[in-house]
Amino acid sequence: MTIRSFRELTVWQKSFRLATDVYSLTDQFPAAERFGLSSQIQRAAVSIPSNIAEGQQRNNMKEYRQFLGIAKGSAAELETQLLLAEAIYGTEVTALLETLYEIQKMLFSLCKKLEPEA
Repeated sequence: MTIRSFRELTVWQKSFRLATDVYSLTDQFPAAERFGLSSQIQRAAVSIPSNIAEGQQRNNMKEYRQFLGIAKGSAAELETQLLLAEAIYGTEVTALLETLYEIQKMLFSLCKKLEPEA
């Protein structure tokens, strides 16, 4: 089966849903956080599906892998920021982290699958 659109990728679908869930979470943060941690969390969450999409639409596998690497980095950044939100505000992030860990595993697997054969 050939993937024609990033929208067909389960990892993109899950990361897209995670980004919308992150916005719901950050809506609960204090107004003073609007341009601080809240903004950082939102940007990292949006970066994951955005980079998956951009990479999938590129013309070659090397670029695709590069953008997946950026998505993996954004996932690690988001993990750190969610843990900070939990530590600072007592925000419940367990469900989001579980979803994020699943996405991280999927990104790792997809990167491995796209590696050139030796």
